[in-house]
Amino acid sequence: MGNVFDEERQALIRSDDSVGYAREALTASLRRLGTDYVDLWQLHLGDVEPERAALLREACEGFVQEGLIRAYGWSTDDAERAEVFARGAHCAAVQHGLNVLVDAPELIGLCEREGLASINRGPLAMGLLTWKYGPDSRAAGGDIRTTPPAWLRWFGEGGAPAPQWLARVEAVRDILTADGRTLTQGALGWLWARSPRTVPIPGFRTVAQAEENAAAMARGPLDAGQMAEIEKLLR
Repeated sequence: MGNVFDEERQALIRSDDSVGYAREALTASLRRLGTDYVDLWQLHLGDVEPERAALLREACEGFVQEGLIRAYGWSTDDAERAEVFARGAHCAAVQHGLNVLVDAPELIGLCEREGLASINRGPLAMGLLTWKYGPDSRAAGGDIRTTPPAWLRWFGEGGAPAPQWLARVEAVRDILTADGRTLTQGALGWLWARSPRTVPIPGFRTVAQAEENAAAMARGPLDAGQMAEIEKLLR
């Protein structure tokens, strides 16, 4: 909830953090999904004022009571805002940015204290942690990386990976790829080792990428020694 789309053009039009639109958006999602409830309903505006967020939290509690949702969460990188939702009885998750290059200790701490899922947005740094992009690589076509918005820190204008972030990937590459892991699998292993609450949501465009992501589960989290070494190198 929060983003308003033109369904015909499949384009984002504006944002709406009202309780009325929250119900409208939920009703539309249920219709599109062909179901009578969703398991996790998330607010996708990261900067809603806490007072308005509290109203949305109470609306979500109402949706739970109506049987329209099972639980709810907030996609935000602001721990104080996330805590507003965390006070709700049926809040189950915070979605936030997290990967081996950029930690989020306050949000991880909140999720651990409150027993929430830490849903990890950008776990592969928009492809930078897949080793798909090198110093001479460029994103192409309509890829969002060609004209990156402010939140997409990993790439510069024209779709070139940012040198400072590439250098950090290179610094930890050998550790992440130890034990026969691919770079992608090592990055996911770091997230699982970071906290027992983490749930990374890596993207994929091919069957092979989906299989590579899934295969990371067999290798599990990195060990404590690997985590300590990565922390030391990136500090």
